Amino acid sequence: MRGTSYDSKTVVITGSGSGIGRALAQEYGRLGAAVVVTDVNDGNARSVAHGIVAAGGKAEASVLDVTDADAVRRLLEDVAERHRRIDYLYNNAGVGLIGEAKDTTLADWRRLVEINLMGVVNGVLAAYPMMIRQGSGHIVNTASINGLAPFPLSIAYNATKYAVVGLTTSLCTEAAGYGVRVSVVCPGFIDTPMKDNNRYLGIDKAKALARLPFKLHPVDGCARYIIAQVARGRPIIVVTPQAKWMALLYRCFPGLFLRVNTLAAARSRKVLRE
Repeated sequence: MRGTSYDSKTVVITGSGSGIGRALAQEYGRLGAAVVVTDVNDGNARSVAHGIVAAGGKAEASVLDVTDADAVRRLLEDVAERHRRIDYLYNNAGVGLIGEAKDTTLADWRRLVEINLMGVVNGVLAAYPMMIRQGSGHIVNTASINGLAPFPLSIAYNATKYAVVGLTTSLCTEAAGYGVRVSVVCPGFIDTPMKDNNRYLGIDKAKALARLPFKLHPVDGCARYIIAQVARGRPIIVVTPQAKWMALLYRCFPGLFLRVNTLAAARSRKVLRE
């Protein structure tokens, strides 16, 4: 982030009461930006904002349900009016679901689509016209390595993250003509509360967590890497070496990747059932 000044920047981050969103908010606060911490959990949002201010940064908190398009629009309009602009919007809020496709319900699918996909759509529809009028701005959408390579036991989650990758990479080609940047973040295995907060359907949670194939990467380092890559204008930001290798393997050898995951799914079916 050398040469990048954030003292006059306004950053809005959804789902920043914990996990990657929280680490991003704290890092932007350390860098001098005015951070708007939003989360569906008001207490978590306030706690993060208070910590940033206590450390000498600038932050405010707002409770926000990203599935409420009107609430997202009102929040961003209010921030833009008070701060005169929005420089960065991180559509980061998301939820996970672990389990076989046969065990998921329509309600499970709707929940993931409403939060993981439509939450991003709501943010984009509210912020993008503002940024076009500004002639600048950067929208950053959080997807996952699951949006670049298919994995078993997370079909609905994968579908939403693939959609976020497609939305983002398509929009960045349009947005460039208006001076607006758009990026998608695809983290690998990061040490966040999401691993504990995921819903597990017919899967033994303790066994699943014990069988994670890679060591979890620190969330603070993840946030610093994301911010550095966003500053460079990278359209696709893959976080962790393992995630980069998995994305490359699937892109170059899709058949091999799918065969390996077929075996993994069969083994998981035997050892991870409750």
